[in-house]
Amino acid sequence: MNTQTRASSPDIYSILSQTQRLRVSDGEIKPVLDCCLDTSKLLVLIWSQLGDFDNLEYAWWLLREKEEIQARGITIRAIGIGNRNSGIKFCEYTGFPQEWLFVDANAEIHAILGLYRGLNIQFPILSASQKAWLNLILMCAGIASPGTLKEVFRGYKGDYNAPQLIADEEVVRNTPLPPIKGSFFKAAGGKGFQRPFELATLRLRNMTEVLSNWNIYVPDSSYLTQRGGTFLFDSQGKLIYEHRDRGILGFAENMSNPLSFLYK
Repeated sequence: MNTQTRASSPDIYSILSQTQRLRVSDGEIKPVLDCCLDTSKLLVLIWSQLGDFDNLEYAWWLLREKEEIQARGITIRAIGIGNRNSGIKFCEYTGFPQEWLFVDANAEIHAILGLYRGLNIQFPILSASQKAWLNLILMCAGIASPGTLKEVFRGYKGDYNAPQLIADEEVVRNTPLPPIKGSFFKAAGGKGFQRPFELATLRLRNMTEVLSNWNIYVPDSSYLTQRGGTFLFDSQGKLIYEHRDRGILGFAENMSNPLSFLYK
């Protein structure tokens, strides 16, 4: 279950405290929890491929609520699948701080923590990369990826339970569409909540970014289906919340407000 820890869970904090990975900011192998001892809460994100749209969207929410997160004394660390170039590109686009991000080229930490590998049908003859692509396509269609299609449709139809995502004066650029001003969505449905097509537009921008720089974001496509997880610890290293992704666009228990668990 996502909203509370499980008695059978491994000592995740102990595992993470012994984990070293390449830090994006300086390219050095460092302990992932370095400089994380003096904090009220510690949020550790185990991300899938850094080119995964889920992670770009997750980082967007973190940047949106950065002031509130800092005010609550929450320290953040993330490990994503990729290399240093992937990490640098990810941080440049999302604004996620490089010193918070580590990379794991072979998804080793995901295996250690028992995170969902995603659909893994072994198509004969095909290479590992080709198998991953076919499995990913099936997951995008909702196979072995619960909630994916529902979440895709939510991005188009809007959500009264989610906040407004694009300010009226903000202009969304770098999509295949002409620049779109936030007030356009007001005309489409109002204001003060997630309007129709609002989230879909942000996802289109992310998709355009990743596909335009695919080989940087995804240096090895063998791990395309691997899912991630969210782990929140208190000041004593006790696990107080976890979410293990079960499908594409399922990086949070509450996708209408993905960071709501931080404020409970």
